Amino acid sequence: MSKKPIISIITVIYNGADLLAGTIESIIGQTYPAIEYIIVDGESTDGTVAIIKKYADHLSQWISEPDNGLYDAMNKGLKMATGDFVWFMNAGDHIYAPDTVEKMMKKWQPETDILYGEVMLVDDDRKELGTRSATTKQKLTDPLHWQDLAKGMVVCHQGFLPRREIAPLYIENNLTADIDWVIKCLKASKHTTATGMILASYLVGGLSKQQHQQSLKDRYFVLKEHFGFWGNLWNHAGILWRKVFN
Repeated sequence: MSKKPIISIITVIYNGADLLAGTIESIIGQTYPAIEYIIVDGESTDGTVAIIKKYADHLSQWISEPDNGLYDAMNKGLKMATGDFVWFMNAGDHIYAPDTVEKMMKKWQPETDILYGEVMLVDDDRKELGTRSATTKQKLTDPLHWQDLAKGMVVCHQGFLPRREIAPLYIENNLTADIDWVIKCLKASKHTTATGMILASYLVGGLSKQQHQQSLKDRYFVLKEHFGFWGNLWNHAGILWRKVFN
């Protein structure tokens, strides 16, 4: 990869018209020139498509069609991507600053398989609440290994860019498919580069109690697949201890 690497940025959306323009502006305003921008819409009915069409000249590809949920839509984006690295920046997410990609790619080396960094949590008014590492118990590690995800996500997909050729499709019908995807990418990576940067701002949102309970079950089965029954049982005992006593 001797040329300037192409970053395929993928935005997945469904009925998020009020969030989309800000996301698009944060991407098309980047100073780094080698960006492929893809939007995958789930056939929205709230004006999302009109916004996509407004920015169509700035997009490499876009589709609007029914899908089978978030991870099906993200898989469509992966299949459409042609760049060297892939980066999911969904509706409500913003690249942190106009020169973020340019500065990030100065950290890139030809052997780099993954670039990663922090995300800034923001509220509905885009007020900064602090980085994910500063405001949660999941701390981003340097270096980052797949074993670091034994107790859950320590890196957000908004701050995680794998080389496209090592990025698998997401498993579907699992609310924690992002953990599985990041672990698989890290297992396939020979050289993972910490940028030491805040790469994106992430709009904080809550899951319903029902979704939260399901996500806990899904996470258990994903982590058991990677860490084994006993290792996963021990790690989840640690998670429970942390929730009760911290």
